[in-house]
Amino acid sequence: MLEIRHMETLSAIRDSGSLQDAAERLHVTQSALSHQLRDLEVRLKTPLLNRRTRPARLTTAALRILALADEVLPRVKNTERELQRLAAGRTGRLHLAIDCHSCFQWLMPALDAFRQDWPDVALDLSAAFSFAPLPALLRGDLDVVITSDPQDTEAVEYVPLFSYELVLAVAAGNPLSNHKYIEPHQLSDQVLITYPVERQRLDVFTVFLDPAGVEPTAIRKAELTPVIAQLVASQRGVAALPNWALTEYLSQPWLRVCRLGEKGVWRTLYAALRSEDMQADYLQAFLAQARDTCFKTLTGIKAVR
Repeated sequence: MLEIRHMETLSAIRDSGSLQDAAERLHVTQSALSHQLRDLEVRLKTPLLNRRTRPARLTTAALRILALADEVLPRVKNTERELQRLAAGRTGRLHLAIDCHSCFQWLMPALDAFRQDWPDVALDLSAAFSFAPLPALLRGDLDVVITSDPQDTEAVEYVPLFSYELVLAVAAGNPLSNHKYIEPHQLSDQVLITYPVERQRLDVFTVFLDPAGVEPTAIRKAELTPVIAQLVASQRGVAALPNWALTEYLSQPWLRVCRLGEKGVWRTLYAALRSEDMQADYLQAFLAQARDTCFKTLTGIKAVR
């Protein structure tokens, strides 16, 4: 029954001091304003204006509505301004999750640069290691998911950022270090060190070991890439990692890198977005910034045509 325009009318009457001045402020005739006020009084079954006084005074019921108006109208106006800025593509929300532990190396610089150019976009970053990010994207809890595991979903589009090679990190003292490339069966007697995510989300299994029906002798999990590197260095196991995640260790005498298979295993990293949001200016700007930062920061990656 009570509408925004009613609260605006009563606010204008209070602030202006008279029906005539309120009508001018609202850009309506005094007659139209009086008609609107009487219509609301009929709806609410209570007078809102004491017309016996000069000037007419607002009743207790009107003051109760004004208390609500003082709370609601500023929020409505702020929301309208936000919607206008959103329509202009200058503001919005970028809640992002990463589905890969090693993405921080390039993602944080990309977000820092994006924040400088788009200060009105609300940023939030979470790691998707412990939950399935795609349902969260579809629900609207997330706006972008960084993943190398695209799934055929009608409402989601996957924008390629870059391609990279998945390589095997081994210690110099490991016999595997003498090989330029490794066949799946050569990992059957190795401890494989992985990030703590489900097997079906690890490319070393889905595209290399599982198709060959090979199991490593054991699996050890570690959260951080530096920890995995230390475990490899101490010959506690081997690890399949993106080539660019190992860049800072390539100069170390203990590290050797082998290809997975003669032709190598190449994967693509994607940004997943809801189809309805694809044309948002700030999201397109983030994608452009992400690609630019990747190719400035990482080595051994390729552009996706």
